[in-house]
Amino acid sequence: MTGFADLAPLERAQEQKAWYWYDWANSAYFTTVLSVMFAPYMIEVAGNAAGCPDNLKDAATCGNTVGVLGLNLAAGSLPFYLTSFATIVSAFVLPVVGAFVDRSAHKKRHMAFFAWAGAAFASLLFLMQDDQWQVGAVAIVFSSVLAGCSLVSYSAILVDISTEAERDHVSSRGWAFGYLGGGTLLALNLAMFLGHGQIGLSSAFAVRLSLLSAAVWWAGFTVIPFLRLRDRPPVDLLPISGSVLDRGFGQLWRTLKQLRGYPMTLTFLAAYLFFNDGIQTVIYAASTYGSKTLGFGNSVLIGTILLIQFVAFGGALLFGWIAARVGSYRPILYGVFVWIAIVVVAFFLPRGNVALFMLVAVAIGLVLGGTQALSRSFFSLLIPRGREGEYFALYNAAERGTSWLGTFVFALVFQLTDSYRPALLALIAFFAIGAVFLLRLDPQRGIEEAGNVVPDSLRRGFPPQG
Repeated sequence: MTGFADLAPLERAQEQKAWYWYDWANSAYFTTVLSVMFAPYMIEVAGNAAGCPDNLKDAATCGNTVGVLGLNLAAGSLPFYLTSFATIVSAFVLPVVGAFVDRSAHKKRHMAFFAWAGAAFASLLFLMQDDQWQVGAVAIVFSSVLAGCSLVSYSAILVDISTEAERDHVSSRGWAFGYLGGGTLLALNLAMFLGHGQIGLSSAFAVRLSLLSAAVWWAGFTVIPFLRLRDRPPVDLLPISGSVLDRGFGQLWRTLKQLRGYPMTLTFLAAYLFFNDGIQTVIYAASTYGSKTLGFGNSVLIGTILLIQFVAFGGALLFGWIAARVGSYRPILYGVFVWIAIVVVAFFLPRGNVALFMLVAVAIGLVLGGTQALSRSFFSLLIPRGREGEYFALYNAAERGTSWLGTFVFALVFQLTDSYRPALLALIAFFAIGAVFLLRLDPQRGIEEAGNVVPDSLRRGFPPQG
């Protein structure tokens, strides 16, 4: 019988709008906490514990150390080592979480549980003050790991609520919405920080309150997708036996072995591991580099990151528009080359030149949203159906604020040279290696090997030869 309207696209659109809200929710944590407030403030608090001068700049460069698990770490490197450690932990935890997500009919519940638990730990950052850096260390490690866990379910839900042809559009809209949300809260925190004296707050208390606001924002807005998304039963599951833990690690082991049968998926995952480590380290270290090396105050740094957020909103939509015409692969590849140029320019920035620093920030914003949004949607096309949680667990181990090798190298080079300039320049290697892997990738082959439909836009980007 004919004549009935197909309501599936409308239903997907409604869920997609609900899905966007989790990007809005968690971006506050990644922006206010990881990108702006945490690292400089942790350096100050750790510097107090190490006996460094009160001046924040000197606390990063005085050379004194704090003891962490028997290791003596420079106060200026501590937040970067903590981020590296959190991601090493994630490398073991997230794949197991992904195995459970694939076999669960309640992806949104997993997402919300990890989000609320992560927000609870993030709220403990409010207690970090004076020389009490330990509470901040515990809070940032656990909140980072739990944020990664929530993103496993969130990314897997993308496949449930969109067709292959819709992925680039939906992912780009989600990232854009996230940048808008993160930028909105950061703008409020910027106003509070700049006016802290007029409202009777110390600068340290204003930072602590900003860290707390990100946790509350993250937890509060997670309610929307939790209520509006619907759960779906798992698909294409293989029968397995054993305990819950055995099933989790068993699926992880099978997926790792299966990756050999999807060489293009493995190639992109390797590329993403490197170039995203570079991206995340640039974003994570931007405020520290601007403060310690270029001599900018917190108001300039927060304003610059705020500028990046709102430019990235447009950048994500722009890259989504481009992907609708040529597919997602080419914009990702060209975006990586733009990142190399950005790092080179940032290395040569003169101290105290705000205008040039802002221009670099605009360039970062334009390419940031696009490369991240399209990487997520493109990777979803390389995943065999029913394995989204496990594959996105591997993917999210390198996502946003959970990169480890980049931050480790950045911290190590700083510790060896006492300068953030060579530490920043070292990141070019990550983008270069990522570009090499991308150049070895055949996107159509990878999508077809995974059993998915190649979007028409990507076919237009790779017209048949001969």
